[in-house]
Amino acid sequence: SLSAGLDLPGRFLFATLTLMTLIAILVFIEEAVYIYRKIPSSKRSIIIWINAAAPVISTTSCIGMWIPRSTMFTDFTAGIFFAIVIHKFLMMMIKECGGQKLLLRRFENGRFAISTGPCCCCCLCLPRVPITRRTLFWLKVGTFQFAVFRPVLVFLSVVLWSNGNYALYNLSLKEPALWINIFMGVLTLTALWAVGIVFRKVRSLLNCKNIIPKFALYQFIVILNHLQTTIIRMFATQKIIPCAPPLSSTARGTYIAQQLLIMEMFLITVISRVVYRRKYHDLEPLECMDEEAGDKKQAP
Repeated sequence: SLSAGLDLPGRFLFATLTLMTLIAILVFIEEAVYIYRKIPSSKRSIIIWINAAAPVISTTSCIGMWIPRSTMFTDFTAGIFFAIVIHKFLMMMIKECGGQKLLLRRFENGRFAISTGPCCCCCLCLPRVPITRRTLFWLKVGTFQFAVFRPVLVFLSVVLWSNGNYALYNLSLKEPALWINIFMGVLTLTALWAVGIVFRKVRSLLNCKNIIPKFALYQFIVILNHLQTTIIRMFATQKIIPCAPPLSSTARGTYIAQQLLIMEMFLITVISRVVYRRKYHDLEPLECMDEEAGDKKQAP
């Protein structure tokens, strides 16, 4: 077994990381109970989903660390869950603005700046898009497609893997893993782009609701779970991470990625508890905003 092949420092490391995962799960459960009691029912499930992202990734990484053969399944599970969380985060921003109708009223003459990351941050010449029901619908589609198509691609990968036609680390042009990963990357960037467009518009309005630290935590999860893991696996595939018998380069890369994720998701879980529990003021009613705008116009 894996534990029998570990030396004393290795067992201590595995035990510590497992304890961190258990603490993250307990912190999330306590936070979920608090959210269920204190948050209005319209926002309750969305906020619980978003808070669950870090402990779920930590748990799947811990399972993959102890049971190496389950790595592909644990990675796929974490990926599917986070695809849903990306859509939930977009919906949370709309809910925090008072819902779609109030958001459209607050920004009835406004425009979305689509020259934002990760797709078009360098394309400053792109026109601004009017904020209408139609544009909001397409932004929702941008995140919803990822929540739908990622499980489909994961199912296809598992079917190909069971037939011996899919290898996680084999990224040659003739292998399906490369093309599935490219397609998944395009879907991911599209979903992140939609979230970035909405955040750029509502961040000043939702500043009183701590939307900036919430978005920062969400971005950290994206970077650590996707970009960091991809870079480590590329290093392992190219043998930059040396092998250490009995572990190959790819196995060591997987262990390093999982162990880093456990520590990072533990910290994000604890910080999320502070950010989402901090009390904040509700948005001012539209009537008050209209009155203030009228007073400013009348002022000399």
